[in-house]
Amino acid sequence: MSFLIIPIEAVHDRAVCELIEQGGLEFGAVGEGFGPSDAEVKAMSQHYTLPGSAYWVAMLDQQVVGCGGIAPFDQASATCELRKLFVAPRHRGLGIGKAMTEHCLKAAKQMSYQQCYLDTLSTMKAAISLYQALGFDHLDKPFSGSIHQGCDVWMIKQLAP
Repeated sequence: MSFLIIPIEAVHDRAVCELIEQGGLEFGAVGEGFGPSDAEVKAMSQHYTLPGSAYWVAMLDQQVVGCGGIAPFDQASATCELRKLFVAPRHRGLGIGKAMTEHCLKAAKQMSYQQCYLDTLSTMKAAISLYQALGFDHLDKPFSGSIHQGCDVWMIKQLAP
C-alpha cells in the first residue's frame, strides 16, 4: 500500500478536522488544554502558511489517512513544535506515522530549527515509542509557554545541522 505526503490544502480541512477530533476522542484529549480542541483544527490549511510552519496530509487512495506539521514554538528560540500528528485507526501499522514524523523533522532541519518539541498523552503509547525510536528524549515538564496543559508527556529532539 503506497501513500503520499503532500502539503495541506483547503480541500483537506474537513477530513483533517475529523481525523484530529476522532484521535482526541480515542485517546482522551478532549476539551481545553488539548490540541484537538484548538480553534485551528477547523481549518488547518489556513494556519500553517507563515514562514517556519507547514502542515501535511498523508493520502492513500485519494483519502486523507494521516496528518501532521511543524510550527515555531515561540518567537525567541530556534525550536519548532511537532503539531497534531494523527493517523486514522484503520491505517495504523503501515508506517504512515513514522513517515510523517520523519517528513516533519526533515522540513524542520531545512527551516534551520535546532530542536523539535512535542507534547502528547501517556495513552498514546505507540506514538511515544515511535518518537523515542526517532531520537526524541523525555522532558520532566512542558516547555514554558506550552498551551496544552492537559498533556502529560513532553519530548524534545535535537536536530543536527
